[in-house]
Amino acid sequence: MAFEGPRGDALHTLRSDGRLRARPDKARGEKAGPKGLHPLGLGGKRDGLLYVPEDYSPEKPAALVVMLHGAGGNARQTLGWLQDLADTEGFLLLAPESRAPSWDLVMGDYGQDVAFLDQVLDHVFERYAVDPERVVLAGFSDGASYALSLGIINGDLFRHIMAFSPGFAAPRDSHGTPRLFISHGDKDGVLPVARYSRRIVPQLEAAGLDVRYHEFKGGHVIPPEVVGEAIDWLNAAGGR
Repeated sequence: MAFEGPRGDALHTLRSDGRLRARPDKARGEKAGPKGLHPLGLGGKRDGLLYVPEDYSPEKPAALVVMLHGAGGNARQTLGWLQDLADTEGFLLLAPESRAPSWDLVMGDYGQDVAFLDQVLDHVFERYAVDPERVVLAGFSDGASYALSLGIINGDLFRHIMAFSPGFAAPRDSHGTPRLFISHGDKDGVLPVARYSRRIVPQLEAAGLDVRYHEFKGGHVIPPEVVGEAIDWLNAAGGR
């Protein structure tokens, strides 16, 4: 895959394989976790939040959406984009926080955030029944770049990836055949669409990946209508 890294680096300069080991299966989800919104309690000052709808039942494995924040962001900001939909659509919503102000790959290489995400996912899979076919990785800005990069490496775990205004895609390798939803504003002054998504999307398509691309009128934001389109796209593929 001839993708560029965050600084245009060739992929062979990335040292970690970026692979996640945590997996949901029928034998897991046996420890009853709480419903509602609660901290993960795994990462110290940089931790994360998990939201579990009140109608969640361990007898019916749910979809899990992992939403990654942008640079300088946090879990509470990230939940605002999807929490209401978690109730109406019935999915678990996980918002982990990066170890540094942004994700490890953005700072230089896969590493500490991969390890933390593995720990977080294992924690969730132990306590909740998650449908293995409906594990989604999503993100905004730096989080979108990380979602594309880490998601393609772990496409056998994340069957669906939603990237809102990404700046790059730098997978070291690929596993599985994840479906991708990418959106970007035509007036984005932070990550200009001509430099980023208009280059990224053709590369992903050339690699044989199924990409839905929506370029909207606006800046470096996630409009509610774009979130709605992403959820409709997810549901159309059986992601609900």
